[in-house]
Amino acid sequence: QVQPVESGGGLVQAGGSLRLSCTASTSTFSINRMAWYRQAPGKQRELVAVASNGGNTNYADSVKGRFTISRDEAKNTVYLQMNNLKPEDTGVYYCNVIALPMWSSHTRDFWGQGTQVTVSS
Repeated sequence: QVQPVESGGGLVQAGGSLRLSCTASTSTFSINRMAWYRQAPGKQRELVAVASNGGNTNYADSVKGRFTISRDEAKNTVYLQMNNLKPEDTGVYYCNVIALPMWSSHTRDFWGQGTQVTVSS
């Protein structure tokens, strides 16, 4: 199995910064992609940023220029540097991992437990 564990959430004022981390522990899967999603109260979970193998990254339009995703493939760790935070960035941030088991050609999807980010105005 793969167990993503997030850290780094908290309360920050608008304009401030936070850095989230997620480490995915596994000995039987090869990780293909790590991503961050978020879910605001009363809203659907949305994709924030993606880091695929080889250094490819993608961002939601709402965070482009403010958030940076980076990944340490050797450590199975992904980071999300969030700058110039806005109240609308408030939500629970989830780490998502897509990984390939050693015994199969089908990837699987794993989620962390989430970390709360609150941005006050």
